[in-house]
Amino acid sequence: MRNTFFLVISTIALLNTNCGMSQTKNSKYPDPPVAVSKTAYPMQLTDEEWKARLTKAQYYILREQGTEPAFTGKYDHFYEKGTYYSAASLQPLFSSESKFNSHTGWPSFFAPINPDAVRLIRDETFGMVRWEVVDSKSGSHLGHVFDDGPAPTGKRYCMNSDALIFVPEGGKPPVSSKPGQ
Repeated sequence: MRNTFFLVISTIALLNTNCGMSQTKNSKYPDPPVAVSKTAYPMQLTDEEWKARLTKAQYYILREQGTEPAFTGKYDHFYEKGTYYSAASLQPLFSSESKFNSHTGWPSFFAPINPDAVRLIRDETFGMVRWEVVDSKSGSHLGHVFDDGPAPTGKRYCMNSDALIFVPEGGKPPVSSKPGQ
């Protein structure tokens, strides 16, 4: 199953017409900053602290750069109005206004809630060039961004549901990474 999963991911990446991450010339939705090797993230926790803070699934995605299987995440076909927060730092990342159905099996957005909410890291794993999306406060893995999204940006921020916490419109921001706390 794992080999099939990586084959699907590789195929999706190869279908992208531009894996080089072109810059968006859209003043309403500017591109997030690219992280460099010296990028420091304000939220620094030990592995033990992360494990206590996150569920096993969240830890796998956020701290071990894992990926949930396609079409299994709770936010894949979820379209309520509200805000998606980072399960790592609890900062807002995406608005439901930028969410769309990418038919890829993961929740997808055409832009972050603001460009400083995330950072981009060049990812050359699995024999391809992609751009990893990380939480700007903790450097935790959220997913990847591709140049095959809809207008107005042409971007597809392909996120993992377990990296996100949804808060309905008018709701209070999360106070814990773990559901129900």
